[in-house]
Amino acid sequence: MFPGKSSSGKEEVFRILRGGDELDWWIGLLGSAVIAGAALARNSLSPSGAAAAVFVGTPLYALGSAGWFLPLIAFFVSSTMLTHWKRQKKSRLETDYEKSGRRDAGQVLANGGLGTLLCLAHAAVPNPLWQVSFLGAIAAVNADTWATEVGSLSRGQPRSILGGKPVAAGTSGGVTGTGLAAAFCGALFIGAVGLLGEAGAGGRDILLPALPAVAVGGFIGALADSLLGATIQEMRRCPVCGRQVEAKIHCGRTALHVRGIRGINNDAVNFLCSLAGAAAALLLTILV
Repeated sequence: MFPGKSSSGKEEVFRILRGGDELDWWIGLLGSAVIAGAALARNSLSPSGAAAAVFVGTPLYALGSAGWFLPLIAFFVSSTMLTHWKRQKKSRLETDYEKSGRRDAGQVLANGGLGTLLCLAHAAVPNPLWQVSFLGAIAAVNADTWATEVGSLSRGQPRSILGGKPVAAGTSGGVTGTGLAAAFCGALFIGAVGLLGEAGAGGRDILLPALPAVAVGGFIGALADSLLGATIQEMRRCPVCGRQVEAKIHCGRTALHVRGIRGINNDAVNFLCSLAGAAAALLLTILV
């Protein structure tokens, strides 16, 4: 797979990382640090989340084109804006979640870690399908975020993705028509940003036919997130108010495990969401 039988794994890693110009690495590092610092100042990222954002964003600039790093920025900016949009109305639901809108390293890596790995894979073995998978991954987490932030304001009662039974707002696996529409728009948005980023980079002709696959693949990833949330995600019940929540502590008391696999938290589900989006976009591009 790699040139030269004597090449060690460590040497191959350095070869990949040297794929970008040194100046690109510095620009990527500085740009990621500025964006992460601004998010930290606005309380959108925790210190660990800011460090993880720099770790995720720098290689995308150094090793990828605008079609790689702009979608990640678009996801981060749009999701942050939606998180703060009408936040007071959503504040009650936030207490049910394991983590708040202030994203930590786990959340950043769960949402963007796979994308960085796909960029590194493209640097090692260039192929446009890596970028399609990348866009599918980012489209999925963006779709999921838009669905959560917009759907939580829906006037209609959420229904379980498993059987359509009405569930309380904020319940993992609950969906609304508004949220589903927002999910598709969020996935299409990332695909369009990726396409615009490649406008002058020679990859537009490849990505344009893949745009529907990215949008549908991202939407499928968001649906997978809801399905996993309704089945394997660890959920607890508050002994005080009786609500089913993700948070370990609710109403000042330890919430009791009631369903799902212990250890499969929202970060794990988000990573699987990105993986589903990447796989779906790739398969649709190949098969359709």
